[in-house]
Amino acid sequence: MKKAKITHHKSKTIIGITCLALLLAVCWLAKTSRAPSRYAGSRSCRECHADFYERWETSHHGKAMQPVTPALLRGLTPPDAPVTVSNRTYTVDLRRGRVTEAPSASYPMRHALGGKNVLYFLTPLDKGRLQVLPVAYDVRAATWFSTTDSAVRHFAPSDAPLDWRDPMLTFNTACFGCHVSQLEKNYDPLRNTYRTTWREPGISCETCHGPSAEHARAARKGSAMPDPRLTSWRAFTPAQVNSACATCHAKMYPLTPAFTPGDDFSDHYGLVTLEDPDFTPDGRDLGENYTYTLWLLNPCAQRGGLSCTHCHTSSGRNRFAPTGDKASPNSELLPSAACATCHPRDLTAHSRHTATNSTLHPPPSTLPTCISCHMPQTAFAAMRRSDHSHRPPNPEAAQRFGAASACTLCHTGKDEAWAAAHVRKWHPDDTRRAKALRQGDLIAAARKRDWERLPDILAHLAEPAPEPVIAASLLRLLRNAPLTPQQWTTIRSCATLPERTHLDIGHSVLDIGHSLSPSASPLVRSAAAALLGDNLRDNATAAALCRALTDPSRLVRVHAAQALAPYPRTALPADTLQHLLAAEAELLAMYNARPDDWASHYNTGNHRLARGDAKGAMAAYHESMRLRDDTVMPHVNAAILASQSGRLDEAIGYLRTALRAAPRNGAANLNLGLALAETGDTAQAEAHLRTALADPDCRAQAAYNLAVLIGPRDPAAAADLCRTALELEPGNPRYQEALEYFKSGIRN
Repeated sequence: MKKAKITHHKSKTIIGITCLALLLAVCWLAKTSRAPSRYAGSRSCRECHADFYERWETSHHGKAMQPVTPALLRGLTPPDAPVTVSNRTYTVDLRRGRVTEAPSASYPMRHALGGKNVLYFLTPLDKGRLQVLPVAYDVRAATWFSTTDSAVRHFAPSDAPLDWRDPMLTFNTACFGCHVSQLEKNYDPLRNTYRTTWREPGISCETCHGPSAEHARAARKGSAMPDPRLTSWRAFTPAQVNSACATCHAKMYPLTPAFTPGDDFSDHYGLVTLEDPDFTPDGRDLGENYTYTLWLLNPCAQRGGLSCTHCHTSSGRNRFAPTGDKASPNSELLPSAACATCHPRDLTAHSRHTATNSTLHPPPSTLPTCISCHMPQTAFAAMRRSDHSHRPPNPEAAQRFGAASACTLCHTGKDEAWAAAHVRKWHPDDTRRAKALRQGDLIAAARKRDWERLPDILAHLAEPAPEPVIAASLLRLLRNAPLTPQQWTTIRSCATLPERTHLDIGHSVLDIGHSLSPSASPLVRSAAAALLGDNLRDNATAAALCRALTDPSRLVRVHAAQALAPYPRTALPADTLQHLLAAEAELLAMYNARPDDWASHYNTGNHRLARGDAKGAMAAYHESMRLRDDTVMPHVNAAILASQSGRLDEAIGYLRTALRAAPRNGAANLNLGLALAETGDTAQAEAHLRTALADPDCRAQAAYNLAVLIGPRDPAAAADLCRTALELEPGNPRYQEALEYFKSGIRN
């Protein structure tokens, strides 16, 4: 058999997801490039809209960021002792407004972010960077805590606190758009510096309503006519309202550098869904408050008539918050009033809870409200988050998938099994509970690459109306799944709008037909388009992707262009080629929108590589490494290119650098094992290939190449490894050929 060589690991293109930082997702709502003279500032609104201005100015939107002043610091409780952050000690001096890192480094507290739950503080560092300081203030508990230690995720055993100077905690790079208004990042890629400016701290009136200078001038002249240049939300559909709010309240990646209220979310952002471990498989938050993903699971929102402003004011307050007036008998029931407009219920009968005389459990101190059970509140990094999926409590799902249910959040002395028994007794045939468990099981199986469930996953995708978040999550998790030609039909249907369409691809006319699972969601179509890039040899797949190039959603178009990057353009008719070039321009604009993000350059490199531009790809990978030298995949793909050019020592150097950042990474270990095998260092090669076996994405390739390496001395073990590879990729001819070869060696 041929000696193993470095092969291109099938890398997943990361479209800006890794640019998400500790303080919610990246938001581009506040970033514009309009001329500053068109802006009058929020204070100009006060002349005519004093009442609203007063409500906005003191709101969490208005104070999303504020300068650190003596008055602000006087309102904070001094820390009892220095705060330890990753084995370093920090002292907070509120009188001087400084944080000191022992023994002597001192940093001024210049800006404060947040304030509803937590105050994070920014300090200026080199090259114009504003950095989140390593200590933060818990507003409700009036205590100080470690910013980075509190934000450790749930990806055990590999997760660890970031260094507080990490770019993911750099304001200019990660968390700028949701905290200031009319920001200009002014990033210089040649010098890797920032000259960031903004017109107002916080989310201003003009962020949501547009530039108001002309409106203010007309109003001062006595004009009573509405100004068409201002954006009025009164005529917005619920979808437009939700899109505008989601630009800050979501985990997402940007497609464009700017968003205007009234636009569609999917024309400017891609949404992260349950493929990400920041969510449980059944769709509960485990990270920050990523509201929009859960909102799309909300049955009320799915019906299309509910928007964020049904329950919240435009300044971010709750419309139905308790008044605090204990003399009012209905004060504590106000949070249920938002629901009661559509769901008039007797809460005692509906919830089976009473304030007294309960025989099932210790009685609650007050009667539960709708949101007690349907929007349970949890916390991460001292930030409270409410479950906006509005689904009923499901302690059985909590027990199976790892989140806490509303039941045990109140009944702290009980466990999920106790709660689940009561729920099953009360609702023995609840189809919603069964649906959530089934969907969660499918997501969990796909995350673990349990492809025995692949028929069930595809059957769910082929259903008439799969939930968009669930369908998109499953499609994204199907990368590297052993799909048969017949199964790709289901994937193509998910990328296709429901109407019957004919596409001219080359010299053949292919009937796409009616979609098996027609979905109006661009989230699903874009996820399917991205996956179809693994099946370009099928003409039907190429046809589906070419059709997606003219999809009404930019999100679908860019993923289609990305998937078609390696497709031979000479095989396309002129009009289809023009559609591809237009969508590709949108794709490259998406990459270029974030020149300070390593992932943008990594994706640019992948696109250039797919287009056959190895030199351009290597340049992009190097730029990605320059921005972050601890990233893995740019080093892995650079190593592959170096190896293909005969520069094996250079390739090994890239891979060793990658492993210093992530010693257990499968792709780096796989390719380093193969490179070392080329040099004759079989012992180290075997060690790295065995490490790669633990990574589900690399397991099949690692098993096959390890079999090739050890086969001459142990054909029985090599045969077992080939069987492992075939279990993961049934029908792979290389793996089958190797198995037969080693089986013959055992017989001989």
